[in-house]
Amino acid sequence: MDCGVITSKTVLLLLSLAFWAAAAGLSYVGAYVINTYKSYDNFMQDKYALLPATIIICVAVVMFIIGLIGCCATFRESRVGLGLFLAIILVIFIAEVSAFVLGFVYREKVKTDVQGTMSSVFEKYDGKNTDSTVVDYLQEQLHCCGVKNYSDWTATQWFNSTGNNSVPLSCCRQDMKNCTGRLDQPQELNTRGCAQELESGLQSVISYAMLVILGFAIVKFFGMLSVCVLTCKREDSGYQPLYSGVFA
Repeated sequence: MDCGVITSKTVLLLLSLAFWAAAAGLSYVGAYVINTYKSYDNFMQDKYALLPATIIICVAVVMFIIGLIGCCATFRESRVGLGLFLAIILVIFIAEVSAFVLGFVYREKVKTDVQGTMSSVFEKYDGKNTDSTVVDYLQEQLHCCGVKNYSDWTATQWFNSTGNNSVPLSCCRQDMKNCTGRLDQPQELNTRGCAQELESGLQSVISYAMLVILGFAIVKFFGMLSVCVLTCKREDSGYQPLYSGVFA
């Protein structure tokens, strides 16, 4: 076995291992995006916003299978296996490009989606129901108050029914232990609106996912070039494994 064949095998095996590592990384990113969206799903009407993350996880599963095919094709030195390896890499590359485009589209759609639903959720706040729990959790986690700012609470039914000129305690700053939520003490409150904070957080997650997808898509592109070069080199060398026969 000449040096070219050994090099080809080494490159393909490393490429297969890279697919397995990429599958693990994409699975983590996809799960992280889905988990982030689920934490705030009350504010997201468009469930298709999860489509990019779903595609990422599906791609990860297929990539693991591709790595297995790559290893088998390398050990058997099969021209058919290498061709299949190349074809599947191309499909994965197209899927990743699609996920990148969808991520870009939904990154811009997050803003209108959040603003269109958050006001109605805040309006249902009564301090006891499920929507109230979600709102309190959101305000505590994002250190925000109201939709656009803390004064939005003055237009809610809950504020008018209490009559104590205060906002929920979840609006209080964490360093203010004796905060009562009164509007005449704004220095004790988180004054930034939740819409802006949530939009920024979700867009950051999508941007991170898009960068990961783009990086792996570039790897796939060079992987396709590598398989083509290795296959052509094998054919040009006239090397034929003894056990594979003429139709390998």
